[in-house]
Amino acid sequence: MKIGVLALQGAVAEHIRMIELAGAEGVAIKTIEQLNDIDGIILPGGESTTIGRLMRTYGFIEPLQEFSQQKKPIFGTCAGLILIAKEISGQDQKHLQLMDITVARNAFGRQRESFETDLVVEGIADDVRAVFIRAPLIEKVGKEVRVLAEYQGQIVAAQQGHLLAASYHPELTDDYRMHAYFIDMVNQK
Repeated sequence: MKIGVLALQGAVAEHIRMIELAGAEGVAIKTIEQLNDIDGIILPGGESTTIGRLMRTYGFIEPLQEFSQQKKPIFGTCAGLILIAKEISGQDQKHLQLMDITVARNAFGRQRESFETDLVVEGIADDVRAVFIRAPLIEKVGKEVRVLAEYQGQIVAAQQGHLLAASYHPELTDDYRMHAYFIDMVNQK
């Protein structure tokens, strides 16, 4: 099984390390042709506006939407969560518009307000380590979306079928259980 990590910007090497710790092969995805060779893809954290612009420049928008239409799993973390959201609060330009969620960018504050915590994540564990860096927040979810985790009553992880989203950076810890959960999603397809 091969899991891709969109390699336009962000924590690509860290995600590949976690994929491999969880027992799959990780591949840095730099061209749209590589999408044909993978079973699932992670859209990493970084800067969502920059990644969105690069996805448009390199022609990734439609191929990633087709990847999703084939029900191949997609996992968006931090900026990746913003990229897969149908709605972004206060912003007209959307990106992939795959997951029936509304997100707020930088909802947890600026860089200096970054923090780590343990979360209860449904289906995984009650002590999943999460790193929040200028993290977005899931403000609203559609009826097909299952909330997986909250932090102080606010939604920070969710799943809609083959789509998985987290406000935080699971790749910046030594806890690969979120990646193992995603690999299980890929195995079930």
